[in-house]
Amino acid sequence: MAEAAVPARTGGFKERMARMAIGTYVIWLRDLKRFWRDRMRRIGAFIQPLIYLFLLGTGLQAAFSVFGSGDVNYVAFMYPGIVAMTILFTAVFSGISIIWDREFGFLKEMMVAPIPRTSVALGKVTGGGTTAFMQGCILLLFMPLVSIPFSLEKIVLMLLFMLALAMSLSSMGVLIAARMRSFEGFPIVINFILLPMFFLSGAMFPLQNLPGWMEFLTKINPLTYAVDALRGICLKGVEITSGPSLPMMPQLQLQVYPLWLDFLVIFGFGLFLLIITIWRFNRQE
Repeated sequence: MAEAAVPARTGGFKERMARMAIGTYVIWLRDLKRFWRDRMRRIGAFIQPLIYLFLLGTGLQAAFSVFGSGDVNYVAFMYPGIVAMTILFTAVFSGISIIWDREFGFLKEMMVAPIPRTSVALGKVTGGGTTAFMQGCILLLFMPLVSIPFSLEKIVLMLLFMLALAMSLSSMGVLIAARMRSFEGFPIVINFILLPMFFLSGAMFPLQNLPGWMEFLTKINPLTYAVDALRGICLKGVEITSGPSLPMMPQLQLQVYPLWLDFLVIFGFGLFLLIITIWRFNRQE
């Protein structure tokens, strides 16, 4: 196997970069086509966030009204968190394609192909990140349905943060899948990681008046900063509460951290995972 991998390390720098670019593109395109041809996967990834958004969001909105918090548009409050949730689950679960490729021997063929192993990692990460980014973009069409107006500034900033989040989370999924050997174990490990990340991100409830231990967990959760950024961008200038509210009921806090800090955490988290993923693929036998 080591001898078969030698051609990927020979030649000049430009030739190696060209091989890496071609290898990355081919693997990215393959994963993208596999996702697009899987109709049930596309439909499921599209319907699930809508169920969370409109069923759970409407129920919580009614609960806020009952407890005297005025007329709260909780569906609009949850919308950025549901966008982040869609990207989270789509990006991380895309890593299961590595286990599939290993099971049928295709991963071994890619690892001994005359391309740098870095391109295998980059192709998998960009493929999963692209599919997750596309899923998030589809949800942007529902902004007017939850009383959030379109604007060029919002769309551009949302797309920027969604792309950074998708690539970061795809790196995490690929890194975890690279160490897994069975289809059965991957969903168990992923759900053990993703569900706490999702519920501690502020996607479903405001991060206000939390116990100290839970507040600490939200601060070390990278998804918290993604939800914070998307909510701050998306709901800028949008009235979430209207009408009288009881004095003991606090107003919903839309954004906790500055955008530059949100982007720095998301980008740094993704870059760190990408470096480890590339290192893992380069030393994998």
